[in-house]
Amino acid sequence: MRPENFTWVTDGEKLNFMIKKWKYFLGLALITIALLNSGFKTNKTGDFGKLNDFYLQEGEVLNYELPKITDGKPKVRIPYTGKTYVGFKQAIAVRESQGLYKLINPFGYMGKYQFGKSALRAVGIHDNNEFLNNPELQEKAFKALLSINKWELRKEIKKYDGKVVGGIKVTESGILAAAHLAGAGSVKKFLRSNGQSGFRDGFGTSLKSYIKKFGGYDTSCIEANRFPKIS
Repeated sequence: MRPENFTWVTDGEKLNFMIKKWKYFLGLALITIALLNSGFKTNKTGDFGKLNDFYLQEGEVLNYELPKITDGKPKVRIPYTGKTYVGFKQAIAVRESQGLYKLINPFGYMGKYQFGKSALRAVGIHDNNEFLNNPELQEKAFKALLSINKWELRKEIKKYDGKVVGGIKVTESGILAAAHLAGAGSVKKFLRSNGQSGFRDGFGTSLKSYIKKFGGYDTSCIEANRFPKIS
């Protein structure tokens, strides 16, 4: 005896039910596979854009490495070309201003290489606004100031290059970097006092740290010139 309300199911109805069931699970599986595939696709290499904060002259090479993950912390290498002159100026630019051409710090120093007004006058620049808005002019001004400092410190470079003063090795590039921070006069005092006469800027950065940090770069392309001209 069959119970009340019992409904007979034919073989055809069973088959239709099984087909619908398999279609449902097949569709679900296909959707899952599609989602997984889309999640693991790598993006095509795109255009990184122009590095407006770094000016490179014709013929100079810019190397850039994407961030590397180490112990969960990204580490980024700055645009940089080893111990060449380009590497030297870019390393100083990053230290001074993070490479920003229009930066003015709280003490009034300007541009990518943080020029003071007296340094600008020394290289023949009298229009601060033009200087801030002209990357090419800033690059020329930096090279001109290096030429002046190399002339001012030519005797010190010859005498102290390769020697240890105040516990650090002195090189031409370190001397020029320190002169950019503190002026040629302060560098002379530091070297002649065997590292006893120090200097720190408004942020507490020492002349000695610049000699160490920026030592060993090739600055042979800089000509010592008391009165360089910016074309």
